[in-house]
Amino acid sequence: MTTLEIRALGLNDAHQLAPLIAENAQALRRGAPRRPDEYYAERILADKTAEAIGAFEGDMLIGFAVFFDLPELITGLRIGQMDDIYVHPDHRNKGVGRRMIETLVSEGKSRGWLHLRWIVPGKNTPAVALYEKLAEPDHRKSYLIPIDRVAGD
Repeated sequence: MTTLEIRALGLNDAHQLAPLIAENAQALRRGAPRRPDEYYAERILADKTAEAIGAFEGDMLIGFAVFFDLPELITGLRIGQMDDIYVHPDHRNKGVGRRMIETLVSEGKSRGWLHLRWIVPGKNTPAVALYEKLAEPDHRKSYLIPIDRVAGD
C-alpha cells in the first residue's frame, strides 16, 4: 500500500496540479471540460497571497487545497481561510480530504490562527456530509459583489 503524503506545493508541482484544477472547475461549473493550464497552475503556486498543499500517493498528486493566512480584525489574531479543496474522484472516501484539513489545522496551530474558515460551495450536496462532520456553521453568510455592477455607479 502506498502511503499518503501531504506537503506544500511548489512550482515544480504545476504540471500535476493543472489537470486537478481543471477537474475541480469542471465539477463545480459543469459544462465543457476545461483544458489543463500549466501556466495558470504556476501562477497560483507563485502567488504572494495564496498557499497550496497537495496530497501525494507515491509521486502522484491526487488532491490539493488552496488557503490564505489572513488578519482577523476583531481579535487582532490571524486566521486561515481555505477556499478550495479537491480530491481526484478515484481517491475519494479514503480520508484524503480529511488529512489535508488536519494538516491545515496543524499548520494553523503553529501559526497561531484563531480558526480555519472554510468557504464551501452551497450547492455541492455530496460534500455537505464532510462539511458537517469536520466543521460547524458560521454565523456569517457569503455574498458576491460583481465588480461590473458597481463600476456603473
